[in-house]
Amino acid sequence: MTSPSMSEDQYPGQSLQLPRAGRGSLASWNARLAALVIDWAACMILSRLLFGDGVLRGFGWERWAPMALYFLQKAVLTALASGSFGQLVSRIAVVRLDREPLGWLRSALRAGMKVLVVPAVVIGAERRGLDDLALGTVVVNRR
Repeated sequence: MTSPSMSEDQYPGQSLQLPRAGRGSLASWNARLAALVIDWAACMILSRLLFGDGVLRGFGWERWAPMALYFLQKAVLTALASGSFGQLVSRIAVVRLDREPLGWLRSALRAGMKVLVVPAVVIGAERRGLDDLALGTVVVNRR
């Protein structure tokens, strides 16, 4: 489905010189949402296994364990594999528009912005959140 401002021959990702479909094309909302759900579920399960029921019912530091694990896995796996656990499972990747490696700093900043939530849910053109716009990144299909 195209937006009213797009002509018939335009497609999402075209202005970023991404292919229309296949590897390197703009990731769908479904794949991105699936990755988020997988990431959060994995962090909740691991937090509960490591820190007990305080993760779900406590009022201390344990309540922050899922968020800390989410940040950690997102930053590390994005730097090493161009995507978080959920993104790897969903077969999508985070890439820089200039085709350079993502790097540790950009990965950590992106993960930090995701934890803050607002930059990730304020969406601009081409399905890019404020975090992607600020860091020159885009989420694409791996296949």
